Amino acid sequence: MSGEPLLLALHSSSETLAVGLQPLGATEAPSLASFPLGRRLSNDLLPCLEEVLPAERWRQLGRLVVATGPGGFTGTRLTVVLARTLAQQLAIPLHGFSSTLLIARRLALGGGPLAGVPRFWLTQELPRRGTVAGAYGPRPEALGGLAELQAPRLFRMPQPWQPATAEEPCRPAVVDPEADTAELLALGQAAAAAQLPGPWGPVLPLYPTSPVEGL
Repeated sequence: MSGEPLLLALHSSSETLAVGLQPLGATEAPSLASFPLGRRLSNDLLPCLEEVLPAERWRQLGRLVVATGPGGFTGTRLTVVLARTLAQQLAIPLHGFSSTLLIARRLALGGGPLAGVPRFWLTQELPRRGTVAGAYGPRPEALGGLAELQAPRLFRMPQPWQPATAEEPCRPAVVDPEADTAELLALGQAAAAAQLPGPWGPVLPLYPTSPVEGL
């Protein structure tokens, strides 16, 4: 990775920060690292990033991808802000993808347990609030071949959430930090191959619930 432009991926939609790095256009396996930071993310985000890519090499970056959530309010916001700042200062493309889309890709592509299923749901139960649910399915026209058919949103209690039909499987949205960051890199490579512009301005954290709700 000495001279070629690099693709950097940041994922902090769980208690673990994951960082991925790969040359743009590469077919070899990426470099992946995970850091179980929890609430220490605000202090340790930059040092962890520099473990993977020292600051003096940041100008080698050619494109960025970041997981936009849903996830913890502070953790997701910090990595999105960092990605936006790097993209703006380095004048390089930035793409944001939901963490649930990354999970869906892992489950539905490459022979995963939901391969070939036309429409399925990923859910996260929020105690005393309801269920966050989003729908996904294969679409050849979508970037990477899998589309977010319904963006994750909160279905509030007391009505229990149910898929529209029994033919639509439902799985919990469980993050696998390094595996999902590999999916993030794959989407970044696809965006680069398609020469998508990737303006940083529209990339924002995804919050199905308000961070001040219930205060």
